[in-house]
Amino acid sequence: MGEIRNFKSGNQDEPPPHGVMPRRLAAIIVGDIASYSRLMQVDEEGTHVRVKRIERDLIQPSIVEHHGSLVKTTGDGFIAIFDSPVEAVRCSIVIQQNLVGRNASLPKDTRIEYRIGVNLGDVIVEPDDVYGDGVNIASRIEGIAEPGQVYISGAIYEQIKHKVVCGYESLGDRKVKNITDPVRVYRVLPDADAVGKTRGRRENVLLVLLSITVMMIAAGVLWYLLAQPGRVGQQAAAPAVSPAASPSPEPSPREAAVQTPQPSPSLASSPPPAPVPSPSATPLREPELIAIRGGSFAMGSNDDPTERPVHQVTVKPFSIGKYPVTVQEWNECAAAKECGFVAIGNDDAPVTNVSWTDAQQYVVYLAKATKRAYRLPSEAEWEYAARGGTSTKYWWGDKLQPGMAGCKDCGAAASEQPVKVGSFKPNPFGLHDMGGGVDQWVEDCWHKTYQGAPTDGSAWSGGDCSSHVLRSGSWKNDSRYVRPSNRDGYDTNVRYPTHGFRVALSP
Repeated sequence: MGEIRNFKSGNQDEPPPHGVMPRRLAAIIVGDIASYSRLMQVDEEGTHVRVKRIERDLIQPSIVEHHGSLVKTTGDGFIAIFDSPVEAVRCSIVIQQNLVGRNASLPKDTRIEYRIGVNLGDVIVEPDDVYGDGVNIASRIEGIAEPGQVYISGAIYEQIKHKVVCGYESLGDRKVKNITDPVRVYRVLPDADAVGKTRGRRENVLLVLLSITVMMIAAGVLWYLLAQPGRVGQQAAAPAVSPAASPSPEPSPREAAVQTPQPSPSLASSPPPAPVPSPSATPLREPELIAIRGGSFAMGSNDDPTERPVHQVTVKPFSIGKYPVTVQEWNECAAAKECGFVAIGNDDAPVTNVSWTDAQQYVVYLAKATKRAYRLPSEAEWEYAARGGTSTKYWWGDKLQPGMAGCKDCGAAASEQPVKVGSFKPNPFGLHDMGGGVDQWVEDCWHKTYQGAPTDGSAWSGGDCSSHVLRSGSWKNDSRYVRPSNRDGYDTNVRYPTHGFRVALSP
């Protein structure tokens, strides 16, 4: 927000009210629009309208959704506080990634981009304002952030590093104005591999510069050799060649491209080299499917408020992926330019860091390539398939058994990545990893309870679809998440390193 502001509102000459001002520890978000003055100078009314629309449609709902409080807007920015550092960072990521979508079709110089700083500190709260060093540090961090980026303090990082599974790039200790001690700053990277990519880009730049240097040296050496008098004399003394004996002129690059070289006699009987297949020639690997007969079951449980009320659902026959979609399957879509990024990891591991929107890209690609109606399963279909005809807490019984699923306390060795698909026993329907491994997107919009949910097995598409439902739990979660009835919701357009999916197909 440029120069630090005094965040206490009202008449500064008034005496403070009686009593001790309420203090609290809070996660503070400070956001500011980059190049706001220029945007206002170019189109004052239009910029004002756009900013207010973003505040109304994106910033305020995102803060509420993540259990925060909007303290105030400041014309070119906003301040919000949260009880949870995790929710503060998640909210910041949601705001920035939604703005990417809003700005995609706009010229670069007209885009509204926010810089966001997040800090954890002790603050003084008033009915319409908040102030203290905690706010000042958040504002200073925002001031050094790049447009479209989220920067966090070391205090925030220590609270979320094992809870929000995303990438972080340490920017070191920064001395900020009016703050005695340096502040450690991190850049948040929603793509957990982004640190490697950032370093890779820097290495590529160095390689390009090195290549240019080598070429310049080589050009200088060549010029030096050609400029030597002795060599010029040797060229002049060379015997003349008659036109009849002169070799054919070298074809131009265009001519060379269309000429077909003739094999020499000694190689005429050798087989031609095998053609290198193009990426488009690679056969499509359709995910392996299991046919589910359909039937009725009691959906939900009383273990968590989001899983209530338990209700009877009838599911029609359908097919569902035997495994979650793998890295190899996803990267075929990426190679076809139909999916938005290239996944990392072993080919037989489940693809991760996928948003709900990304998963939709894949099923659209698969449907187009195979002429079959691929889609995501509905939430009811997923739970019916995960239960495998059982009604116990887990598909194998009411007690947790080691080695039955991939989760943090399921008896498997700790890992930074999920193990390959099919590493654990299948459920009675023959499906693997329907609990643990990776969180799995389904078709439904997120609702906090089942009140009003459809009973015919179809996807619940009504209501606010800014978030969608996730099932299964992941290798980073504990065993509570691997229950077939467990459910959660996450922001539709945000990638998260434990999120994957599996496909479904109607008959």
